[in-house]
Amino acid sequence: MADVNEVVIIGSGPAGLTAAIYAARAGLEPLVIEGYGAGGQLMITTDVENYPGFPDGVEGPEMMQMFRRQAERFGTRFITADVSRVDFSAQPFRVWVGDDEHAGKAIVVSTGASAKWLGIEGEQRMMGRGVSACATCDGFFFKDKPVVVVGGGDTAMEEALFLTRMCESVTVVHRRDEFRASAIMAQRVLDNPKITVRWNAAVVDVEGDQVVTGVKVQDTVTGEESVIPAAAMFVAIGHQPNTSLFEGLLDMDDEGYLHTQPDSTYTNIDGVFACGDVQDTVYRQAVTAAGSGCMAAIDAERWLEAREAGAPDHAGATASAD
Repeated sequence: MADVNEVVIIGSGPAGLTAAIYAARAGLEPLVIEGYGAGGQLMITTDVENYPGFPDGVEGPEMMQMFRRQAERFGTRFITADVSRVDFSAQPFRVWVGDDEHAGKAIVVSTGASAKWLGIEGEQRMMGRGVSACATCDGFFFKDKPVVVVGGGDTAMEEALFLTRMCESVTVVHRRDEFRASAIMAQRVLDNPKITVRWNAAVVDVEGDQVVTGVKVQDTVTGEESVIPAAAMFVAIGHQPNTSLFEGLLDMDDEGYLHTQPDSTYTNIDGVFACGDVQDTVYRQAVTAAGSGCMAAIDAERWLEAREAGAPDHAGATASAD
């Protein structure tokens, strides 16, 4: 059996690193298995201007490095690799990185969610230069400029309506001839004079060199291509929570987001906690993720104290990564 840690944190975005800071300051000496994608979605965000305490803004990777240094300062240990398998069937819980086993009395799951992308070349090339998956994060940078939103669900409707507050115009590009969004959200978009809808259109490329200048689309009916002038393209086709590792173990919704008990970060397994975008289907902001990371650390600390005082253990389950 590997050495037993008080707390093992899986994931290292704002939620995981905040949990590490709080757990470390509580003397729990947490082990963070940060993954090869350490830092989460902020690692592909150029400028963060809506996180309190940074009046002049900060680059996403720089902010995540600050989080990491702060956690490390208080005694957090890090492993830069992905978890391959977990066993939550008995205490202590066990987590594997390849063939290396790590044990923990409490587990904090903060593996986040990944934005779904279109998969076109220009999208990756212009990431952070006008291509974004978060209007709330990046919309302000395109004040009084034309932008494009890609998608047809409620998320796309919300992004488009939000962007009308600051952008000159918004063009919604959708592959079909009707939205998948709820009727009320779709109608709000159709009624908004600043929004134009391009039906039956698929994005095939993003134009521009240093910054986005236009979005090339192809008519799905005629095959005709055209360019929509735009300073930014917001991809709003959904997010995928990074929870395949926990399928069959932790309760989750149909999309894979982990369920947590009301007003807490407790999952269905006693001693396993979840925080950040992996369980947040509503806000998905760095500041809310950090807040839930704080909650998870406090929940874990109090749970460990109660367990030492004689509370019973509860069996869980076992699973491995796909």
